[in-house]
Amino acid sequence: MNLATPTDFEVHLFHEGNLFKAHELFGAHSSVRNGVCGTVFTVWAPHALEVRVAGDFNHWDGSNHKLERVNNQGIWSAFIQDIKEGDLYKYEIITRKNEKILKSDPFAFYAEVKPNTASIVYDLAGYEWNDQKWQKKKRQKEIYNRPMYIYELNLCSWKKKEDGSLYTYLELADILIPYVLDHGFTHIELLPIIEHPYDRSWGYQGTGYYAATSRYGTPHDLMKFIDLCHQNNLGVIMDWVPGHFCKDAHGLYYFDGEPTFEYKRYEDRENEVWGTANFDLGKPEVQSFLISNALFWLEKYHIDGFRVDAVANMLYWQNTEEPHENPFAVSFLRKLNENVFAYDPGVLMIAEDSTDYPLVTSPTSDGGLGFNYKWNMGWMNDILKYMEAPPEQRKHLHHKVSFSLIYAFTENFILPLSHDEVVHGKRSLLNKMPGDYWQKFAQYRLLLGYMMTHPGKKLLFMGGEFAQFDEWKDLEQLDWVLDDFDMHQKARSYFKELLAVYKRQRPLYEQDHSHEGFEWIDVNNSEQSIFSFIRRGLKSNEQLVVVCNFRPQTYHDYKVGVPADTKYIEIMNSDDTVFGGSGQVNKKDLKAQEGMQHNQPYHISMTIPPYGISILRAVKKREETINHGEKKVRRNVIGRRKG
Repeated sequence: MNLATPTDFEVHLFHEGNLFKAHELFGAHSSVRNGVCGTVFTVWAPHALEVRVAGDFNHWDGSNHKLERVNNQGIWSAFIQDIKEGDLYKYEIITRKNEKILKSDPFAFYAEVKPNTASIVYDLAGYEWNDQKWQKKKRQKEIYNRPMYIYELNLCSWKKKEDGSLYTYLELADILIPYVLDHGFTHIELLPIIEHPYDRSWGYQGTGYYAATSRYGTPHDLMKFIDLCHQNNLGVIMDWVPGHFCKDAHGLYYFDGEPTFEYKRYEDRENEVWGTANFDLGKPEVQSFLISNALFWLEKYHIDGFRVDAVANMLYWQNTEEPHENPFAVSFLRKLNENVFAYDPGVLMIAEDSTDYPLVTSPTSDGGLGFNYKWNMGWMNDILKYMEAPPEQRKHLHHKVSFSLIYAFTENFILPLSHDEVVHGKRSLLNKMPGDYWQKFAQYRLLLGYMMTHPGKKLLFMGGEFAQFDEWKDLEQLDWVLDDFDMHQKARSYFKELLAVYKRQRPLYEQDHSHEGFEWIDVNNSEQSIFSFIRRGLKSNEQLVVVCNFRPQTYHDYKVGVPADTKYIEIMNSDDTVFGGSGQVNKKDLKAQEGMQHNQPYHISMTIPPYGISILRAVKKREETINHGEKKVRRNVIGRRKG
């Protein structure tokens, strides 16, 4: 056994909070020293009296495999010969109370399949990536004026084999990627895939932040899965939890017998809502651990972005009479985002924040937190409360629909209909809708249509694409049997067509984060619960008119104000019979008439479908020049691109 001493500079950066490739130093790394094969182990355990390595190679007795203390701040390291890739190990720590505890490696790259908890020596090198075209294309994209529709899913419960066992990463690549592409999603978002002990935590209470969960295969298998996503032009976002971690005995909690990764004070440390421990975000070594972890997933797994979980819980101290700002968290989040974007400016850094904390998606140089996206939790809560209300009561909740447009452009928002809204008795999206069977589907289509046309990027949790009737059952797969039922088939067809329209129509995404992209036509019709508005693209002549009716009545010859003297074509109507509707559609072009209506200089007369949304495209008049020899004939031509 030989001491493997980290450099003084690495040690300095780690304790300063600025070692952003800490995974290259800490953990278990196969090595050859003086012709002898073995593994270098390095760990931070500042309160330990002694640190050893125990594993299957020494019958879980580490007394002959001790690490050497590198410095007084608690870094321990050693090269131990004959320990090879695939060997199981834990750190055997002697605490200041002279107790012996066994801990998984905080920097382990791989771990045993639950319920076993040992770390596994694993070399991440050797996978050959084939996503160069994706990486080049991603760097060239301007994310803010591009379509983004994210499919959020839990790999454990998306689909299972007939015997109830889980699909592997590689098997999922064969069935999940074609499925997601067929629907038209641009990204998938995976509930946390770090190693975690309890399935029903969905990955949010982790033990191995550097270990891709072994439930579905090896780290290289996950790399292959992500690589194949990229080769099919599908981005991959992972949920990431830098705020708190689980308290299982083998994990980070009281790592060396005392608070190490967590706050020292009970009030700061204990996250009583979730039964977890909060990371001490003011501790430099924890900053090195977490920021390195983000860069690790970007570098080693080519992850395209993070949905940062529970930002509100980080921003504010929770165990106080009045929650108040946590300055350590604010500084950490700014530092995190600065370093992530320094590594790759194209990363998606998405804050799941339910507060009104200002400037979440503004640059840190402007005093912001530095994210580039934020979940619009206010919109989600308001629209679902509105949709759950009986239709006759909606006139009293009119503001629940209109309020989001007051602040829609203060941040770069993603509109989420996420897993949190369809679990624990909250019911599925379809079953939240009041009324009979037909009315539920009609309002489901209306909800998704309104979401698609509202400013902001989009996210939908699995099952929402085919109107799952039951809420998410996190120990079972989705109710795929519903594909045998006509209305669910039509719901899926509707969603596919709706997403196709979204991606074809630039006004629906080009100016998501600008006032210029949205204008109300009529926001005051609370008696009929009808809303109408304009969505505009970057080109001034590209615009859509959207009309939403949140009541079951049908209206014929209903006047809607429009901005241009042209024809309007209905390119999408949720009440079309092919989607399970009653057929109250506008088959003919709608010619604008002179005359003020809703503060617009022109108006159209149209059919308003029950519980329906109608999307109208303004027909562009363009001048076309046709050469006939030397003679040029100029004429106006109506441009009618397909929906």
